[in-house]
Amino acid sequence: MDSYVKNFIIASVVYLGISSLFGILMMASPAHLTLKFVHSHLMLLGWVTMMIYGVGYHVLPRFAGRVIKSRKAAEVQFWLANIGLIGMVVCYTISPYSAIFGLMEAASIMLFVYNMLATLVPKPEHTA
Repeated sequence: MDSYVKNFIIASVVYLGISSLFGILMMASPAHLTLKFVHSHLMLLGWVTMMIYGVGYHVLPRFAGRVIKSRKAAEVQFWLANIGLIGMVVCYTISPYSAIFGLMEAASIMLFVYNMLATLVPKPEHTA
């Protein structure tokens, strides 16, 4: 398994654990319902999306019989996705900073889209 795939999957499981603790905290005390943003983003962008990235990077190129277009883009995406997510949940009440981290998260998503399409969509063959 490539290191960036493993890193996405490990991060995903860590986010699942953390977001579950936030969920328990909100159930235990309605006063903590203000953490819904943190909980939902850790679940969706952390647990679900990071797992999709990891499994997608591992499985989809193999299904297509190709190698990943850019390992470097996948590694950069890992860091953008994690810094963006952590920044968003830490700064979610400070909107200018949260927007910056949200843009990082969007850039991470676009890197995944580029890398997957460049890997999976065959280039047209040129005939001489």
